[in-house]
Amino acid sequence: MPVAKKIAEFSQRSSWIRQMFEEGGRLCELHGRENVFDFSLGNPNLEPPPDFQRVLEELVHDHTPGRHGYMSNAGFPEVREAVADYLSQDQGVEIPACNVVMTCGAGGALNVIFKAILDPGDEVIVPRPYFVEYGFYVDNHGGLLRPVDATEDFDLDLAALEGAIGERTRAVLINSPHNPTGRVYSEATLARLGELLDSKCRELGRLIYLVSDEPYRRIVYDGNRVAPVMQAYANTIIASSYSKELSLAGERIGYLAAHPAIPQVEKLMEGLILANRILGFVNAPALMQRAVARLQGVAVDITPYQRNRDVLCSALAAAGFSFFRPQGAFYLFPKTPIADDVAFCRELQEHLVLAVPGSGFGLAGHFRLAYCVPPQVVDGAIPAFQRLGAKYFGAP
Repeated sequence: MPVAKKIAEFSQRSSWIRQMFEEGGRLCELHGRENVFDFSLGNPNLEPPPDFQRVLEELVHDHTPGRHGYMSNAGFPEVREAVADYLSQDQGVEIPACNVVMTCGAGGALNVIFKAILDPGDEVIVPRPYFVEYGFYVDNHGGLLRPVDATEDFDLDLAALEGAIGERTRAVLINSPHNPTGRVYSEATLARLGELLDSKCRELGRLIYLVSDEPYRRIVYDGNRVAPVMQAYANTIIASSYSKELSLAGERIGYLAAHPAIPQVEKLMEGLILANRILGFVNAPALMQRAVARLQGVAVDITPYQRNRDVLCSALAAAGFSFFRPQGAFYLFPKTPIADDVAFCRELQEHLVLAVPGSGFGLAGHFRLAYCVPPQVVDGAIPAFQRLGAKYFGAP
């Protein structure tokens, strides 16, 4: 076998998202791109804000020597300072620059965190459904992902979480706004989670981290607010990126930030910075570091995402589908009309609509629509949902 057994096994059950994306390419060749309605990949379709182009042009014309060389593995000091200043305001907690590490996106940040905190066999608890890569990230560093069911409307089930926390629990991993459901956890829910984790730390005599994955933090609707997780629990590490809020997914730029009240936080930061180097990231891209330092608080206009959400929700509701109305991010996670979500997504393909089975996120019986797409993709898919609604629900 040309690859390791584990990688071969992972490949067989690897991301449905990418599989559907590749299927989209095949269908586009057969039917024309304008006739295929692809909701498979959460790839922002909005261009970065005009401020990004301006800043990038200024940086490109800066000929100061050494601008593209190695720097500290944690990132440029002035960039870490800018991120720390913004996060301190956002979280309501004074975060020093030394508690920030610039990373290769949120995925890089999560791998750095798990490399630094996990011993072999340690468990990371995550609410289900969840972003499929989490399992691979935890496994990369000898840990075990332990999914726990959420509530019917995808809120945190605190009783289920409490029952899952045990002697091997090292972290609870949350994602808000949530992929794939669009759920935003409330301040009250996070406060109760923080109380639960404090209690479990005392009971078990073990430090349990809360790892908060927040790349969609700036994409929220209807006056919703993403609560500051660091106010809810002291042993928190945030992982985030600029992939979604600035539409820079391909630039692989993000950060992690540790709460200053974490016990022996200096040792933790040493471990995180070392992990950034020895995982091969070395440091986050220099040019993008300098760019985002000057763009703190800047974000894309999410009006097109909200328009797509509203149109999709109206059409699916009229067709008879059941779903939780997203509060943030750009994903919709309806229930499938049949138990076999993979079969239903295959049926959607027959109508040239590409969606990802809920099984790919650990929860069968659902399908995910990534509506970060041009409006004509949403509008063009509506007849297919109407036909399937008529078939399964008798919707007019």
